[in-house]
Amino acid sequence: MIGKRPRTPREVAAFSLFSMAEEGAWSDGALHHYLERAGLDGRDAALASRLTYGTVQNELLLDWYLRHFSSVRLKKIAPRVLTCLRMGLYQLILMDKIPAHAAVAETVALVRRYCHANDRTVAFANAVLRSAAQAVQQDRLPVLDCPDKESYYSLKYSHPEWLVRLWSEQFGRKMAERICQADNADAPISVRVNTMKTTPAEMQAELEAEGLTVTPHRAFPEILLCEGGNAAALPAFAEGRITIQDAASALAAAVADPQPGDTVLDCCAAPGGKSFAMAERMRGRGSVTSCDIYEHKLGRIKEGASRLGLPNIRTALQDAAVFHAEWAGSADVVLCDVPCSGLGIIRKKPEIRYKDLNEIEQLPALQQKILKNCAQYVRPGGTLVYSTCTILRRENEDVVCAFLAESTDFEAVPWTHPVCGAREDGMVTLLPPIHDTDGFFIAKMRRKA
Repeated sequence: MIGKRPRTPREVAAFSLFSMAEEGAWSDGALHHYLERAGLDGRDAALASRLTYGTVQNELLLDWYLRHFSSVRLKKIAPRVLTCLRMGLYQLILMDKIPAHAAVAETVALVRRYCHANDRTVAFANAVLRSAAQAVQQDRLPVLDCPDKESYYSLKYSHPEWLVRLWSEQFGRKMAERICQADNADAPISVRVNTMKTTPAEMQAELEAEGLTVTPHRAFPEILLCEGGNAAALPAFAEGRITIQDAASALAAAVADPQPGDTVLDCCAAPGGKSFAMAERMRGRGSVTSCDIYEHKLGRIKEGASRLGLPNIRTALQDAAVFHAEWAGSADVVLCDVPCSGLGIIRKKPEIRYKDLNEIEQLPALQQKILKNCAQYVRPGGTLVYSTCTILRRENEDVVCAFLAESTDFEAVPWTHPVCGAREDGMVTLLPPIHDTDGFFIAKMRRKA
């Protein structure tokens, strides 16, 4: 992380973007780090967040505009300078409340202070931004010229074209555009109420008294959608009355439906949200074993369980793809939330859209391996749930259908929930523009008695 303390919203955003490019930091983690260091008030913190996420969300489009205004090829521009120019263009072209002179002057100042730039580079940045500002003022921005709808959506919403084409093939063109739009929209903070300590109504009143705007999820009463503040910084979070969890993740725990006294295995548990939700449904009785391959992540699960008051959670350092003989046929419920492309949570981690396609194509083999291995832990008559935070069929339905075709001792289980209605085949793909959740996939199966 950059050692200097940021002083302004634009410095917070620039430092966050630099850390992402240079250290591989996640946008949310980097932003949280620099916001803490800066100590900005609510309004300035909101601007810093919008600049950070907006620049990442619109990178492909901003680069397209930059090619029109820059006399230097993008590959020749120093990385930090390129980052600053993107952020400057975002303010000029895609934000409507930032004065052009402020966007230009403040961006040029960032280039001068933090990009090791000489006078020539500073002058170049100034010229690019002034040219863009003039085009915006005169309403003569270049028109997006694309050969078909998929390439247009790719450019307009800054999603890789291969991804837009996959979604268009899977969901249709109109839904592909709606998904892209949802990915670039602000997502409220989703909190789940710990019903072992309070009620949704009491919690809504408490959060609203703290100044947040709170909307109960339309189909999940214990999920509250919060805007206008940081719910994780409030006493309600520290004291375990709420935890941060999207309705889609909570739905996976609801579909698993563990009962008090059950033995539950959460095979890829970190950061622990589904384990917590299942343990609460069990009212603290029975056992939930939360597994991960990293010790430090297990530490976070232990801290969360303690905060929420869940005595029935224990952790285990275990690779979900490696068989653990002691668990064979022992669990009433096994949840496999497998490693995936994460393409369903782009609205919360916008950089995920730029993942390497080759890396993504390797995932179904690992997912199939984990599912087959963890299925061995389900007792006869027990429940197996497979979930991901992606919406790609190749990582979801294709994996489950291949497993069921090969594992004849398992069958799909129909279920229903107000979030998505009846699921006769046991499977659902949740989409942000339809279900008011993250993009997610859940499949419920049962081991035949």
